[in-house]
Amino acid sequence: MDLAFTPDEQRFREDIRAWVRENLPHDIANKVHNALRLSRDDLQRWARILGSKGWLGYGWPTQFGGPGWTAVQKHLFEEECALAGAPRIIPFGPVMVAPVIMAFGSAEQQQRFLPGIASGEVWWSQGYSEPGSGSDLASVKTRAERKGDSYIVNGQKTWTTLAQFGDWIFCLVRTSNEGKPQTGISFLLIDMKSPGVTVRPIIMLDGEHEVNEVFFDNVEVPAANLIGEENKGWTYAKHLLSHERTNIADVNRSKRELERLKRIAKAEGAWEDRRFRDEIAKLEVDVVALEMMVLRVLSAEKSGKNPLDIAGLLKIKGSEIQQRYSELMMLAVGPYALPFIAEAMEAGWQGEHVGAAYCAPLASTYFNYRKTTIYGGSNEVQRNIVAQVVLG
Repeated sequence: MDLAFTPDEQRFREDIRAWVRENLPHDIANKVHNALRLSRDDLQRWARILGSKGWLGYGWPTQFGGPGWTAVQKHLFEEECALAGAPRIIPFGPVMVAPVIMAFGSAEQQQRFLPGIASGEVWWSQGYSEPGSGSDLASVKTRAERKGDSYIVNGQKTWTTLAQFGDWIFCLVRTSNEGKPQTGISFLLIDMKSPGVTVRPIIMLDGEHEVNEVFFDNVEVPAANLIGEENKGWTYAKHLLSHERTNIADVNRSKRELERLKRIAKAEGAWEDRRFRDEIAKLEVDVVALEMMVLRVLSAEKSGKNPLDIAGLLKIKGSEIQQRYSELMMLAVGPYALPFIAEAMEAGWQGEHVGAAYCAPLASTYFNYRKTTIYGGSNEVQRNIVAQVVLG
């Protein structure tokens, strides 16, 4: 196993670094480095910049308009973007549904949907979780009944991230009740402007509107929007979930936020506390270990071996690390992390304290990251899956 980057890979990193430095808008990078709210325009602006370069679908093969990068090159691209302060690519289109369309969609579906994803023009949402169907996705109840050349969809999805911006949503729907629950699920693409689609906000503890409920009331969906075969959606969903869970690990963002934690600790004097430095050191060890795990997967792919099946483990460790650095940032500033006035933060003011600029978002981030160990398959369920894979 060789975890060292080759001279060609190092040159690739330098080229990516230079391009990102030149093309990433400074106002967006400032928001990311200081954990300030990113608007739809911010996210879409960066997506379109990447799309114009052909890099929004940076993981895509050349046959579908991607750069055809190796796994190592993709990792280096992600790392340089994260360290520069680029927003995370909203994954639902380019990282999640696009690979499903490539692998299981028809040629017509590929020609219809992939260009809009690659350019950043079309915003996708994910319709998986339902009330009572989260980690146990096989129990989804949203129903799609075939009527001629259409499906009539009724049901509800929940915790749908940024669905208020969505143009399209990919959904797991139930098309049969026969046999095992997994065998009656289909994968359907739905235009969110269709009559009968209603998006209702779920306002979170920090006042943010990040997630939503989505209701389908007799929504007519062309049968041409069915991916693959009817009742085979569970197979396609598993293909997608492997992309989601490795994306959630997001080791590169953790590396960036670890440096932010150190800056805050030094500014607040917490760095002088040896016990606090010990906690940062333990966190850094885990971040490095997570990165080594990712590089092991990349090394296996690079050498032609089957990559390690550790998507669940990456998700577990990555999500726990995100919670830990957000908590340590709160502890570093103490009571100054508690006040949270969104309007004041947007105006650039949160009090007289010297560290106000970086204290303002800490409570919001801490509350928001309580979700990371639950979404994408709760960590308790993922531990069971990892145990089965390792122990049999």
